[in-house]
Amino acid sequence: MASQEKISVYNLADLKNTSDDAIPNYLNSLGFRQSHRLTDVRLGLGFSALALAAAAFAWDYKFGFDATKHLTAVAVAIYTLLNGALALWISHVERGTVYVGTSPGGEDVRISTSVDKNVPVYHVTVEITSKGGKKETLKIDRPFAEWFDEAGRFVAAPFQALFARGVPVIGKADPKRARAEEEGEKDTAAAAATAYTPEMLDVLAKATVASGVGSTSDAEATGATGVAKKGGKRRKA
Repeated sequence: MASQEKISVYNLADLKNTSDDAIPNYLNSLGFRQSHRLTDVRLGLGFSALALAAAAFAWDYKFGFDATKHLTAVAVAIYTLLNGALALWISHVERGTVYVGTSPGGEDVRISTSVDKNVPVYHVTVEITSKGGKKETLKIDRPFAEWFDEAGRFVAAPFQALFARGVPVIGKADPKRARAEEEGEKDTAAAAATAYTPEMLDVLAKATVASGVGSTSDAEATGATGVAKKGGKRRKA
């Protein structure tokens, strides 16, 4: 089912952010336990720098610059260090990570995403660490058009199936989505096999035989006038 909220299909940032936000919602609904450690550290560094700047402003406002200039200098140095640490954390530790958690089976899962400039393709890197410590890295590259319609609405089913089929740990937790493509093919074959009742097949068979010998009278005798008319006009004797 498509989301009612629309975004611009020409805005890569909106496409990526909407897709990123859907990953935690999907995995948490499957019983994954999300870890917020990376986000907590980033927020801690950011708020610490903000609090320090606010304190320095308050000191200067209350006591004046001359009385607090040494404290202000120390605050500026610490503020610079905090922002430097924040930049390094985002670029070298988070590395585009949008989800960190543990699967119902106990595997650690880390998902990072990225996009290339002016290329509407979603690049996903999934790092899986088993309970025994074995690490595996999976990469998925798919166009956004697979789960966004022309109006810019997000369609959850194909997006979830992308992860369920591409990542075994997720597919194990959501076997329905993992088998979606295979079941779809089976449903198509079953529908084709049951499209005609035995009576209809018998009529079609008789009409085919009759047309092969130059007459459709037998087919018409069975009441299949619609089939006979579609096959062509009745030839005169």
